[in-house]
Amino acid sequence: MKKNLILCALLLSAGVITAQNINDGLRYSTDLTTGTARFGAMSGAFGALGGDLSAIAINPAGSAIFLDNSASFTGSLDAVDSSTRYFNGTGQNTETDVNINQAGGVFLFDLNPESKWKKISLGVNYNQTSNLDNEVFIQGNGNSSVANFFLEQAQGLSLDVLELQGQGISGRYAELGATRGTRAQNAFLGYQGFIFDPFTTDPGNTQYVSNVAGNRFDQDYVSLSRGFNGKFSFNLAAQYTDDFFFGINLNSHTIDYDEGTFMFERNSNQGSTVNRIEFENNLSVLGAGFSAQVGAIAKIGDQFRLGLTYDTPTWFVISEETSQYLETERTVDGQSIVEIVDPRIINVFADYNLRTPSRIAASGAYVFGQSGLISFDYSFKNYGNIEFTPAFNDGSFDALNATISDMLQGASTYRVGGEYRIGNWSLRGGFSYEESPYSNKDILGDRQGYSAGFGYNFGMYSFDFAYMRSEQDANRAIYNIGLTDTAAVETVFNNFLFTLGLQI
Repeated sequence: MKKNLILCALLLSAGVITAQNINDGLRYSTDLTTGTARFGAMSGAFGALGGDLSAIAINPAGSAIFLDNSASFTGSLDAVDSSTRYFNGTGQNTETDVNINQAGGVFLFDLNPESKWKKISLGVNYNQTSNLDNEVFIQGNGNSSVANFFLEQAQGLSLDVLELQGQGISGRYAELGATRGTRAQNAFLGYQGFIFDPFTTDPGNTQYVSNVAGNRFDQDYVSLSRGFNGKFSFNLAAQYTDDFFFGINLNSHTIDYDEGTFMFERNSNQGSTVNRIEFENNLSVLGAGFSAQVGAIAKIGDQFRLGLTYDTPTWFVISEETSQYLETERTVDGQSIVEIVDPRIINVFADYNLRTPSRIAASGAYVFGQSGLISFDYSFKNYGNIEFTPAFNDGSFDALNATISDMLQGASTYRVGGEYRIGNWSLRGGFSYEESPYSNKDILGDRQGYSAGFGYNFGMYSFDFAYMRSEQDANRAIYNIGLTDTAAVETVFNNFLFTLGLQI
């Protein structure tokens, strides 16, 4: 990909028409916390248990369960396997990287022995809520051209908008971004790349015809993403008598995400004057957000535990930058001509606000004395409540918010985990099932996974290991406009977690 675009870019303000979509909302609303190895080995079923730093992210009352001041650090080896089917073609790719999943500590303060309030706890913890590193490779012989992506956005725009108007490519592209938005920029690229022509040369012409013909196109599409969603939790919890625990988290959220997509298309169809198209899009996202959580845990007798948690929505402020590159090859009078449309511009969009859905969770656990336990968590989140808001209340996100409300739904998550202790050793396992946020599960299917792991307690410190595996199927559209053919994508997520725990 042409990374030199970023180095040579100029800045502009382009907030008229942005390019956000449902996938953006889901990317920052989905919590796939893996946390500590103990937490991960039990598939995150910790809402009624506590006593683990990642459990604080699920139920803030969990820090008051600790018996000693504690700290832990978790690293992971993550592998994402993507398999694709697109018409007659298949693709396969594996992305592997090392991450910091969790780091934090909790400190306990005993209260007056005569009081029913036994202790309070203060904690601070970081959890990576989503690892966004992924590579998807799609290839096959499609029956629609990427030329349609440009053509559909040009229809209705007057020809004089797409002309250079005495400017260079960079200057005109920048002006269109500032005054008319991404639709006009895409149409401008296509016109300057000779992908389509106007019906007439009248400057007021608003209809265009493609220079790409036929219904067979060799297509390769690559999506490469890097980034993460992270959550810093500042925790306060208290124990009341021997049986009740209450807590609150104030959470600071971060988004750091980069994505590059590249489409390569070639055809030898009769009637096509454009036989090759290479189209690159780059996206860079930074975001900061805030949320809060309240939770409680109750002991029912010696064996049973119940937990309840409410997570507020997360309110994000998000900044985005994009860049584009287009290269085409066409035939004129038997001669091959390569056209490069390289604006060398970074579109800097006006910041926008994103509100992700709230979450309610209930959990229960049964503790077998000192031998082990089994735990179950249920949570619900209505993804139809995702809402985009522009910095200026101009209604530019109204259509997107309506689409989100129509296409997304409330989704439940179920987690089951167990632990069995043999001396200083602990053996663990778990299962999770997350419903699709889409009402049409052909777009994105349910996600299910299992986990296993072990730990050894050395006294003042402990070591834990976990393996997590989950699967999810999707039908991914190449573009939202024009070339909307979908590829079937099967994704397998593998996580190997290593945690060092300390009593301090």
